[in-house]
Amino acid sequence: MAGFRGGRRGYKPQKNIGRGILEAVSTDGPHTEWLGMPPYYIHHLTIDGEAFSYMSADETLGIDIGKKVTFRYRETKKGNFIEKRSLGVVIDPSELGL
Repeated sequence: MAGFRGGRRGYKPQKNIGRGILEAVSTDGPHTEWLGMPPYYIHHLTIDGEAFSYMSADETLGIDIGKKVTFRYRETKKGNFIEKRSLGVVIDPSELGL
């Protein structure tokens, strides 16, 4: 069969997309796992009452509490982890007042 792919080859899990109001941020770090690795920080975020973790090279998150954010994340046994470079502020044209 030309179009059939057996097994798990080519299987990609669907990306979870989240959106909500940033309620709280706490930062943990700096962490270094091996010699020569640049330090990184783990930001523990609360978005609409749900807990997420986000790893970054920056000590501060750069997003103010109370802003509406959007992001891609993955669910694991240890919790929800936001993917690198996917966290951003939602820009709603209706709120710009133009």
